Amino acid sequence: MEKQKAKPDKVKPEQAKPDKAKPDQPKPAPVKAEGEKDLKYFVRVRNTDLDGTKSVHISLTKIDGIGRTTARVIARLADVDPLVLMGKISDAEADRLRKVVEAYGPQVPRWMLNRPADVYTGEGKHLMGTDVLMTRDDDVNRMRKIRCYRGIRHETGQKVRGQRTKSTGRTGTTVGVKKKKE
Repeated sequence: MEKQKAKPDKVKPEQAKPDKAKPDQPKPAPVKAEGEKDLKYFVRVRNTDLDGTKSVHISLTKIDGIGRTTARVIARLADVDPLVLMGKISDAEADRLRKVVEAYGPQVPRWMLNRPADVYTGEGKHLMGTDVLMTRDDDVNRMRKIRCYRGIRHETGQKVRGQRTKSTGRTGTTVGVKKKKE
């Protein structure tokens, strides 16, 4: 089979140069499309400004503790289309989203929570926002205090989850092998 080579189209000289506007004429103002007039660029949910130019399920992932699957479940529970732009949803839909985000934990099965069994109470929780950071710090401090293996690794700044350390994660200024001077 022979391959056919595509011939490049010749560009006419009048097509290659863009039309220049006359300097004495003012430039026309950019016209916004009808959909952009009512677009809200920021939607506030759970003390986080969500991007209104992205879809609902993508915008919700900007809240700490909410990933893609959780965002889709939240949109479904709030009866909002997850593919519509966040800035185009109505105020009523935004309020429904806020209510579902606040009451997410009891509405879903335990296996969908990001903390299915709390260390102290044993109950299932779904942490969001600053609660995620504070709880993680508390967990690391608890491990350091009881002197478990993971706590000691955290203290010394070494890898915690069983990664190899012979060839990666090296710190310091020593690199390679130095030759002995003669």
